Amino acid sequence: MMNYLEFEKPLAEIEGKAEELRAMARSNEGMDVKAEAAALDAKAAAMLKDLYGKLTRWQKCQVARHAERPHCQEYIETLFTEYTPLAGDRNFADDHAVMGGMARFNDRPVVVIGHEKGHDTQSRIERNFGMARPEGYRKAIRLMELADKFNLPVVTLVDTPGAYPGKGAEERGQSEAIARSTQACLTIGVPLVSVIIGEGGSGGAVAFATGNRLAMLEHSIYSVISPEGCASILWKDAEKMREAAEALRLTAQDLLELGVTDRVVAEPVGGAHRDRQQAIASVGTAIAAMLGELDGLDRAALIADRRRKYLDLGNKGLAA
Repeated sequence: MMNYLEFEKPLAEIEGKAEELRAMARSNEGMDVKAEAAALDAKAAAMLKDLYGKLTRWQKCQVARHAERPHCQEYIETLFTEYTPLAGDRNFADDHAVMGGMARFNDRPVVVIGHEKGHDTQSRIERNFGMARPEGYRKAIRLMELADKFNLPVVTLVDTPGAYPGKGAEERGQSEAIARSTQACLTIGVPLVSVIIGEGGSGGAVAFATGNRLAMLEHSIYSVISPEGCASILWKDAEKMREAAEALRLTAQDLLELGVTDRVVAEPVGGAHRDRQQAIASVGTAIAAMLGELDGLDRAALIADRRRKYLDLGNKGLAA
């Protein structure tokens, strides 16, 4: 069954009625409901297009967090071949919130790294809901250094509410691990392209997304803090998250205007969860285009390109 968001309740009612008619027809062969069901389908399609054509920033946050959006593992299984996962940070443990390894993309050897949230209760707990601990970032550093050593492009898939803020993570150097992962992104001499496929939360996302090129799915978000966290700090009230989302300007469209992201990847009408394969294929096209833009650049040029990109942030769109 479709998991409807709060603002999709009118749509859920119409689609539910259409499905009820079809269920009645299946149990009664003499009943012809094709015309009525088709009319409801047309009404639902028009409503879906209208709803997703005017989403507020808070509604985009809800879509970005939708439990049925395709996650990192599904992107890797679909877009990459010969994927060989590499585990552990060679220091403490293997963080299952971060997955990565060697693979082929369009028959080109690459290193792929991403946050994995999980798809059901058991896997979400195992993956810590995509919130990486220090060993996850240290695993990412190890993989980026491996890519640098063997001259392999790096592809990162970002989908995290943020780094895990637990006591143990802080004791093991969470902030240092995030800083060193960000530093590794900036200093490796191979192409690094990133895609925000859902949530890009705080330093936990920056540590993977500081690349030569950054793409965002149409209904993804990327922000220094969650709307709820921002509301709690500014207004002492997490229920002010709608106002916080508007102030944060965290949508893909906002960040394209501000020059933070380089491209917005279109999603199927109704979000990536309504047509997972189409969404994944669109991300694959974007990754191929971004890698193509970096072909032919040597080590020094790639590092200079990345440095220039991040030194220039803040020069565009802030007066709007």
